[in-house]
Amino acid sequence: MVGLGGCSSVRLAYGQAPSASYWWLDGYLDFTEPQTLQVRSHLTAFFDWHRATQLPDHVDLLMQARGEVLQNTTPAQVCGWVETVRTRLDTSLERLLLPMTEVGRTLSPAQLQHLSRKFTKNNGEFTEEFLQPDRARRHKASVKRAVDRAELLYGDLTRPQRDMLSEGVKNSPFNPELWLSERTSRQQDILQTLRSLPALDAVQANAALDGLAKRFLHSPRPAFQAYERQLLDYNCALAAQLHNGTSLVQRQEAVARLKGWEDDLRALAPAVLQ
Repeated sequence: MVGLGGCSSVRLAYGQAPSASYWWLDGYLDFTEPQTLQVRSHLTAFFDWHRATQLPDHVDLLMQARGEVLQNTTPAQVCGWVETVRTRLDTSLERLLLPMTEVGRTLSPAQLQHLSRKFTKNNGEFTEEFLQPDRARRHKASVKRAVDRAELLYGDLTRPQRDMLSEGVKNSPFNPELWLSERTSRQQDILQTLRSLPALDAVQANAALDGLAKRFLHSPRPAFQAYERQLLDYNCALAAQLHNGTSLVQRQEAVARLKGWEDDLRALAPAVLQ
């Protein structure tokens, strides 16, 4: 939602989230009519829960961020925010997945083949975006992504700030080849888990999906765990360096944007926050 930027876009997107989420999932699994009814019902219930329990928490987080963004920060503080967001994502993913057990147990081999083809297509798009053979093009694309993310919060960056980000991206431990390998492993885990569900009872299927969610969010592979930790520490330091080099005007722009997102969520959240 935040990636949409404008207030009206955030409110519109959240209002349409149950329907948009269904069509996104359907693109992966090509639901049957009975499955469609179940999935739509689960998504509606999920967003009702999210609106009632998570949006108030997100409003509080944005208020806290507004209180901190005018001050300098540290890599540890940035990583603290990352962990805060990850905790919320873990909670939401668990809440979203477990009610889908019933649907998962009815997926056909044809639907899982459809999912496998979708994964292959997505991996091709990932390769085009992150693994350009020409290193200069790859670096340019990475810098553009970093600048776009920063400008979403601070507004326009100066040339020295862009140069700093360019140098930071150049020295980053980000390894798209390793990430593609991890991505492929996770996709195979998803397929294997879904293939196992029809033979399981409801309790076993719930446990299988719960394990899948945990492995999806936190890789069980030690080499990737170490890489992810190294990359996170580096990115937290780079984000802190960028923030500490922003001007008062840019920080005030960040305050205004955070306030706009906070107002959006207040408008969407239960009446108690209005």
